[in-house]
Amino acid sequence: MGLEERLEEIGRSLGEREAAHVAALDAARDRAIALRQRVAVALDRFHRAATTAGAPHLQIEIGEVRLDEKHLRAVEFDLRRGKHRAIVTAKSRGDLMLVGPFRMGKTEGPCRSFPFDAEKEVASALEDLLVRFIEEAAAP
Repeated sequence: MGLEERLEEIGRSLGEREAAHVAALDAARDRAIALRQRVAVALDRFHRAATTAGAPHLQIEIGEVRLDEKHLRAVEFDLRRGKHRAIVTAKSRGDLMLVGPFRMGKTEGPCRSFPFDAEKEVASALEDLLVRFIEEAAAP
């Protein structure tokens, strides 16, 4: 068997294994998209307020929802300013993980996990993550 045939066989095998997780991964993507939209609206207000106050350079970037870099059955988006990062991960098993804030090149963390349906806890933890992220990322 040549390289092409071997990889085709592996692709078929892994594809069949992962096909059972597509619906759950789609649900995780939907959850992440909704959370990203909420964060984007809040960051827009932050950016407008900072600009109005005279500091237009206080810009936080928000990444697009994409496949998670560490977990095969998860999606994520991140917040960035310089070396500062925070990550929101939605896993196909039905939970969210909020990571950070942390600095690139340092250990990621702290991490907090919540089931998708823990709306009040997720809202509170997400607010806390964003506030801590902005405070750390905007420290002189």
